[in-house]
Amino acid sequence: MNFSEVFKLSSLLCKFSPDGKYLASCIQYRLVVRDANTLQILQLYTCLDQIQHLEWSADSLFILCALYKRGLVQVWSLEQPEWHCKIDEGSAGLVASCWSPDGRHILNTTEFHLRITVWSLCTKSVSYIKYPKACQQGITFTRDGRYLALAERRDCRDYVSIFVCSDWQLLRVRILNHVTWKMITEFGHPATVNNPKIVVYKEAEKSPPLGHLACPPPRVAAGPLTSSESKYEIASMPVSLQTLKPAADRANPRIGIGALAFSPDNYFLATRNDSVPNAVWIWDIRKLRPLAVLEQLCTVRAFQWGPQQPRLAICTGGSKVYLWSPAGCVSVQVPGEGDFQVLSLCWHPSGDSLALLSKDHFCLCFLEMEEGMRMAFGQRGDCT
Repeated sequence: MNFSEVFKLSSLLCKFSPDGKYLASCIQYRLVVRDANTLQILQLYTCLDQIQHLEWSADSLFILCALYKRGLVQVWSLEQPEWHCKIDEGSAGLVASCWSPDGRHILNTTEFHLRITVWSLCTKSVSYIKYPKACQQGITFTRDGRYLALAERRDCRDYVSIFVCSDWQLLRVRILNHVTWKMITEFGHPATVNNPKIVVYKEAEKSPPLGHLACPPPRVAAGPLTSSESKYEIASMPVSLQTLKPAADRANPRIGIGALAFSPDNYFLATRNDSVPNAVWIWDIRKLRPLAVLEQLCTVRAFQWGPQQPRLAICTGGSKVYLWSPAGCVSVQVPGEGDFQVLSLCWHPSGDSLALLSKDHFCLCFLEMEEGMRMAFGQRGDCT
């Protein structure tokens, strides 16, 4: 396993293009586009203010930068660097912005969710959609990009409206009230695991003897030695997981399932219970039963499945990244000067590498590399 050098970053804004050729990152008001293979800078764009949201178009030809504080969206073209588009929502404000599947329309949600404005980059026309509900993930498109489903709130009732993306006209309204869903199964997250069919991996940290480091950090002269290593140990049943009691004096305490994600083959489901923030549960969807639990030493900040195979990457805000697959799991130290705290991560579309994001920097972790590529980046770390 190899790591690239470290690059500057702001607001955890770093994304691969859908075609896997480019890597976009933000440094305050600057947008940097790199070649995903060589990490050489291809384009450098300057926005009017600090970038707060970044999104690629589906065809990887355009990049959207949202400046929520200014109520602005700036769009940049990779094929025509001199081309530039600026969308100003004015006094209506801006709280969210996203691409349509065709990569030629932008959907902006105004402050207080008063409306969604649809801007066309081709015809410069504007369409309006009323009554969007103030919720997360209230917009979704069909896979073919022909229809938009929108969560709406009208007269104190919830609806799902279907729009045609060709002209953004309302097609149908679905009323959600009084709809009964039949439950297939329920996945419990007990604080004590006592099922012998579940494998519980507990992260353990130890300090190996000097000179016998399993993965000695490179460039010793450039930074302090990292003398601790982390590994997983299979725990014996029963296992009591570390629980967090929610604060009773705070509104909307963090309880219940705070994060979940399906593997690309839909065979596995990863979940995190906010009451047990250090653990990630992995479920076998085919058998509808728990398969494994990964208990970390620190709170799980983020996890994401690889796009090509069931391989889960986890970060806890420390200097390590954790990988799970049906074959087992591994803890990998991120090498380099100082303490690189991994707060988030994102996979390359090929699944061969992932970007590790800290507060002010990012680097790439290469899981499978050819010899020529390994020589191009150098070997900052090689620990599996």
